[in-house]
Amino acid sequence: MNSIGKFLFFIAISAFSVPVAHAQTVKELELKIRCALKNTEACFNLGGMYLKGEGVRQDKSKAFELFTKACNGGDALGCSNLGMMYDNGQGVRQDKFKAVEMFTKACDGGEATGCFNLGVGYDNGEGVRQDKFKAVELYTKACDGGYAPGCVNLGVMYSKGEGVRQDKFKAFELFTKACDGGVAPGCSNLGMMYANGEGVRLDRNRAMELFGKACDLRHERGCKEYARMKGAR
Repeated sequence: MNSIGKFLFFIAISAFSVPVAHAQTVKELELKIRCALKNTEACFNLGGMYLKGEGVRQDKSKAFELFTKACNGGDALGCSNLGMMYDNGQGVRQDKFKAVEMFTKACDGGEATGCFNLGVGYDNGEGVRQDKFKAVELYTKACDGGYAPGCVNLGVMYSKGEGVRQDKFKAFELFTKACDGGVAPGCSNLGMMYANGEGVRLDRNRAMELFGKACDLRHERGCKEYARMKGAR
């Protein structure tokens, strides 16, 4: 299963009209005050700063603490990022089962990234018993929720007939949606369908165009396929 990478998203907040040299310090202080007042968005954003070391010294343990506050306060995206930290062992001991718990909470809260990551867990049997049918359900939620990587993984499931009846035409539709959303693996997979005439009429020029787009989006497979097709001309 070609699952694509998992992503963390951070919500930007408005900057203050202060000198550039002090902007990040003021931002950190403001977020700390708002977080202490139980503003979950502030806790989430402050966690993002500590996770990436933006304007503060990187501290993944502190990021974990802040995402926990956000999640406990009902911030679904905070739960999703908390799941990522458990999944990768960042700022906390790696725990795939706890990651599944957090992704479930995020997905139930309507966060598409949580549904996607939970789908990856069911797809690969990480932290939960492998269930391809459940993975399809979760990838569908993620895709329908506007998270394009979910469309890629769902397309792979339809292409292979895993957890769902094989349907190359549906796979083509999903890869197209992902590629249009700027997700490189979607463009690469779509290129392969054009190159092989699967789910669509064979069109090597279109395939090469799509591999080129994937390559421009820094997808290694797309670059290799583009070079291969160009060399074969």
